[in-house]
Amino acid sequence: MYSCLVSTSERLIESTRELLWDRGYVGTSPKAILERAGAGQGSMYHHFKGKPDLALAAIRRTAEEMRATAAAVLDGPGTPYERIEVYLRRERDVLRGCPIGRLTMDPDVVANDELRAPIDETLDWIRERLAGIVEAGKEQGQFAPSLDGEEIAAAVVATVQGGYVLARASGSPAAFDAGVRGLLSLLAPARSC
Repeated sequence: MYSCLVSTSERLIESTRELLWDRGYVGTSPKAILERAGAGQGSMYHHFKGKPDLALAAIRRTAEEMRATAAAVLDGPGTPYERIEVYLRRERDVLRGCPIGRLTMDPDVVANDELRAPIDETLDWIRERLAGIVEAGKEQGQFAPSLDGEEIAAAVVATVQGGYVLARASGSPAAFDAGVRGLLSLLAPARSC
């Protein structure tokens, strides 16, 4: 599955990321991690203190990747509305769900402050970035002055995360897309005749 050029610790982290996304924390056994990574039995304990330490490294990597992907869109060109639109419509594996959002439903992750921290930080970062974009849009006259940047940011994140849930429940990305279209229609700048 992995090239010989990829270090064992790197293979372990990447395998854990995939398994956490697919199975959650409890369903991600050390044996499954080692099998997916193509690593020997003692490898995990050579590079990490144990499953929680490896899971933390994997969650941090996923959180960093999610922030980088969001930043590429949110810090990109376009009006505030266009940047939010691109963020909402960007390519996603909707039926697989969000690798960070899915972990918020895992009781073992939520109960562990250390494992939950990168998730909280990432969701907070996205909301803060979105809130700043909304405030900039208000200053430019693109959004109504009555909009609250933090509330709109929370609505955007809730639409994305809720859209994943609805899409997975229905087995179709249509529910995700409908939520995105609905939110964008509420945010759309008024057009003058």
